[in-house]
Amino acid sequence: MTQSPATPLPSPEERRRLREAGALTRDQVAARVGVTPGTIRAWESGRTTPRGRKRETYAKLLAELPSEPEVPVTPLTPAQAFDALYAFCSPALVRQAFLLTGRRELARESVERAFQLAWQRWPEVAVDRDPAGWVRAMAYEYALSPWHRFRPRHRSPEAPVTEPSHRALMAVLLELPPSQRRTLVLYDGVGLGLPETAAETEASTPTTVGRLLRAREAVAVRLPELADSADLHRRLAELASTEGLRAAKPRTVRTEGERRARFWTRAAIAFTVALIGTTALTLRTAPTHYEPPIAPGAEVQGVPARVGQGALSDAEVKLREKLRESIVSGPERLVPVGR
Repeated sequence: MTQSPATPLPSPEERRRLREAGALTRDQVAARVGVTPGTIRAWESGRTTPRGRKRETYAKLLAELPSEPEVPVTPLTPAQAFDALYAFCSPALVRQAFLLTGRRELARESVERAFQLAWQRWPEVAVDRDPAGWVRAMAYEYALSPWHRFRPRHRSPEAPVTEPSHRALMAVLLELPPSQRRTLVLYDGVGLGLPETAAETEASTPTTVGRLLRAREAVAVRLPELADSADLHRRLAELASTEGLRAAKPRTVRTEGERRARFWTRAAIAFTVALIGTTALTLRTAPTHYEPPIAPGAEVQGVPARVGQGALSDAEVKLREKLRESIVSGPERLVPVGR
């Protein structure tokens, strides 16, 4: 009996395209043809050639797979992209900021301020290689700012963590220097690698390793059960998740960011106008030529001392009488006019 010539298979790229267009996995194709997934993998790579009826069935199946029409991708608006980033990052960032500060309100405020800054610089953040890392760095910087200690709302202590073990871990974290605390949260809490942690903390890799080791040593001295990094990672995650912290809605954050941007823009304009007015007034009232300073006064010597008028002498009395008896008219004498 003469065997009919086998139908030639499409090229490996064409077969792969047909299978992906039909949304079939390799296992599904193998089940339809009746071979193992390894055989399908070998067929697609072109290493072996199926023979006989199975080859014809496989070729017919791939040829009859419907091709899905291309669905147009609608680009997201800036607000939609920002909301997606906020919904993805804000819950974890609030928990991380709480580990850094130990304050619930400050943690939420730090994340909201970071996203407000991201919305103001959205053209820059949207094309960043790691937008989540950009926002995280801003949130950490704001949370660890030393100026919060001067704010009245952050001077009073907040309610401590309810569970004693979590309260002890939080106390140890808050005793660490800010740089070591941030490194520990990024490496053992978030799970970043050493190069990423060093880049985000703006330090060299050896410096980051030193900070991490000192932070772990301080935690192990106070809490020996957390000497293992895996246990420390688990406890940090439990401590951050038990508080149930929530951030504001993305629309609220965008609106507040725009309001803050308008306020600072108007403040900058008002300051510029005041500076221009002050400069103009100074130019208007400033002298236009050099005026030499007045020389200091010199002391006059030889002036008789002031004395009270006493009685007239005999000669002065005679002179007075003589003046009174002389004529009062004519050029011979000038008579003073009394007032």
